[in-house]
This record gives sequence, C-alpha cells and structure tokens, in this order.
Amino acid sequence: MRTASPLAIACLAALAHAQSPRPEFQAKGLSGNPILEGWYADPEAIVYGGDYWIYPTYSDDFGTPPARPPFDQLTERQQHAINPQYLKQTFLDAFSSNDLVHWTKHPRVLDVATVSWAEFALWAPSVIHAGGKYYLLFAANDIQSDEEEGGIGVAVADSPEGPFTDAIGRPLIDAFHNGAQPIDPYVFRDDDGQLYLYYGGWRHCNVARLASDLKSVQPFDDGQSFVEITPEHYVEGPFVFKRSGRYYLMWSEGGWGGPNYSVAYAIGESPRGPFQRVGKILQQDSSVATGAGHHSVIPVEGSDTWYIVYHRRPLGDTDGNHREVCIDEMKFNEDGTIQPVKITFEGVPAHPVAGTP
Repeated sequence: MRTASPLAIACLAALAHAQSPRPEFQAKGLSGNPILEGWYADPEAIVYGGDYWIYPTYSDDFGTPPARPPFDQLTERQQHAINPQYLKQTFLDAFSSNDLVHWTKHPRVLDVATVSWAEFALWAPSVIHAGGKYYLLFAANDIQSDEEEGGIGVAVADSPEGPFTDAIGRPLIDAFHNGAQPIDPYVFRDDDGQLYLYYGGWRHCNVARLASDLKSVQPFDDGQSFVEITPEHYVEGPFVFKRSGRYYLMWSEGGWGGPNYSVAYAIGESPRGPFQRVGKILQQDSSVATGAGHHSVIPVEGSDTWYIVYHRRPLGDTDGNHREVCIDEMKFNEDGTIQPVKITFEGVPAHPVAGTP
C-alpha cells in the first residue's frame, strides 16, 4: 500500500487548519497561526488603549460570501474591472484583542459606499490616532495611470471600530510621483509628533510629510513634497519604526501571489533615509507556509519584545488570494540588526496590553 510522504501529510494538516484559528494552541495560551478566520492580507497592527487592533485587506471569500449587488447595478467602471477579484475587495474589516489570542471581528469599518471616488480594490489600510480622531488611510481603484481616478485616500472616525468615512472627498494622493503607484500607505509618527506617509508600488517608495490633520501633504524644507527613498529590491508594502534612535524601513519583495513573497529591511538615520538594504528577515518555510510578506510590527510597551504581523499562504494552496494573517516574534541582534523570523503554527504567547489586567 502506498503511503503519503511526510511533506504531503504536513501540507494536508496545514490545509485542514487554513484560514481558521487553532483552538489547540489557544488552549495553551498561544495565539496559534493563523489568528483570524477568513482570507485576509496586508495586516496593519496597532495598539489603541487596552486593545490590539488589526486592519487587513479582505483577500477572498470564506464561508458564506457577503452580499454583493447584481452585475447590472454595478458602475460602468466596476463592470470593466481588470480583475474580477477587485469587486470582492470593496470594504475593510477590523479585529481587536486584549491578549493577542482571542480576536473580535468588527465588520465593514470602511466601505466604498461611503467614499464617493472609490469603486473597488480597497487595499492595505494604515491607521493612527491623532487630534482626538482615528484616521485610516487606504488605497482604492488600483489606478494604472494619472488619467484614472483613485489612489490613496484618508477616512476618519470617532472610534477605532469606525465607521470610517471619507475625510476630504477625494484621494489624498491621486497620481504617480517618482514612478510610485499610489498604494500601500503607512503613517509613521516621529518622536517630535511629525507625521510621515510612506507608500508605493511598482518598485518605487516615496515619503511625504503630512499635516497634523492628515488631510494634506506638506512640502519638506527643501520644497519637495514626494521624496523617493526606494531601497534595493523594493517592491511594495513599506513599514517604518524607530528603535534606539535609528529608523527601520521595511518592505515586501517578490510577487505577492507567489511563494517567494518576503520581507526585507534597511536602516537609516532620518525619516528620509538614505536607506541601505540590510537583508531579508521574513520568508517562506517549506514545512510551515509560503508567501510570507506584507507585514506590520507591534512593539510591546515597557520591553524590547516585538511582534511581526503578516500574511502567508497555506502549504499546498496555490490560489494567490488565499492569504491568512499570522503573528510571530521578531528579535534583534546586539548591533540592532534584525534576526530572521521563524514562522510558526504556534504563534506567540498571550500578552495583555501593558497597563491592563
């Protein structure tokens, strides 16, 4: 009798748990991976008050698909979308947890129905609390040229669960600057309170300085509004954090739908860099998952513990949209460089937000 190989067994086991949290790990006080039910990607993780929050891209249907309008009720542009998958990506969900293990879903915190210029391809949100409001930046419409309407928008809400509504009635960034497609925004607040927007697809990365109300881009002191900081091998999905006085720029490399999607980073001395690529720190593991990329990072207040929240694809699943959100620990060497992340099925231990029971 023919028996399955160990790799085949591992693939089947991974698929059996794909896109659903794993209670056997939760029972041990571990998050398990994936941490969210459903196909989600591009997770933006942040701490608000006593909870962790994750704002991901809706990647594909799982379980009962959400209701969608019939074809004849779609706009003309929606009817001619270059990718039918985009018509599924017309809203954003959010998830909250007080321990990294148990997550509550907050459906449709943003919907294209509340954004007059957005029609589909609602992607890769970034969130921040400023001026007593909660802001969510997002990409919409996957524009291919300056002649199309779309780009990066900004929405606002009174609470992290929304609902978020369009803050300015038009895209914040609606054109290609320095060759960067206006997608994948990330908002970073420096120690002096200044807000910076990092973004860009098509292998170009820009940084811009934001007004305090996030509704406009403010020129740098040299008069430039969009400064290109593209490091070697950059593709998309920038993320920035500061540690020990230095700025870490992280990004995704490879093709988003393939197994070699991964995360690399660079270190600079200012928000504008220059940033020199150091190396790759997150990628596939043939015994765990493929396509590990497009991430964010959570520092644990009062410690030097850091978590990386990212998406990956289950072993044996070749559908590019079947992406699941996971969390693992990210560690540093004594010289400040980042150690390669070990992706796991176990995830991380339960960890309440600092200062909460």
